[in-house]
Amino acid sequence: MTFRNGLASLLRPEDSVLVLIDHQPFQLTNLNSHDPHMAVNNATALAKAAKAFNVPTILTSVIAERGGLIFPQITDVFPGQEVIDRTFVNTWEDSKVVNAVKATGRKQLIIAGLWTEVCVAMPVIQALGEGWDVTVVTDASGGISVEAHEVAIQRMIAAGANMMTWLAVMAEWQRDWARLETAGKVTEILIQHAAGSGIAYLWEQQLLNTPVPKS
Repeated sequence: MTFRNGLASLLRPEDSVLVLIDHQPFQLTNLNSHDPHMAVNNATALAKAAKAFNVPTILTSVIAERGGLIFPQITDVFPGQEVIDRTFVNTWEDSKVVNAVKATGRKQLIIAGLWTEVCVAMPVIQALGEGWDVTVVTDASGGISVEAHEVAIQRMIAAGANMMTWLAVMAEWQRDWARLETAGKVTEILIQHAAGSGIAYLWEQQLLNTPVPKS
């Protein structure tokens, strides 16, 4: 096994491309590995983080006429952007998606989708075999059971994939709070989507702006 370590292995926004796969109503109805509200929240947060860091994002669905449109929380982040609708279950067998990814010139491929064991695992394993550096965002993905999700993760790790959560991806892209061009955007995403962390930040701001009573 080739270990993925060292500074060069960390995600860089200028080298990243994100593919969001099949965040659709049909898949959500049988999502049992995660709370559905969290799945939508996390995928939306990941999309917003990608936009904040100018990471090209490919949106793709499978037979949307039957399975439903990509969640509006995601498409609203990229107004007017085409969603590539497929018939292939395996996204990486669809030339439109692969060509869109290749056109970015990026080498760090980041994938999230529903379901983990099907629509995430297949393209991840194929892309790894073709030499891509692949990261799966596990909490912006989900399967029909906890077992299905976890077994898929084990399978992809064995194939050489890197596993992260959406907040870890955003933090890795930011890397340095001195990067002020994105620090404010990151903070806003934390407020909107990171629950306790976002509320704690707002509380901190409240305390900093609350005068100490004089004795």
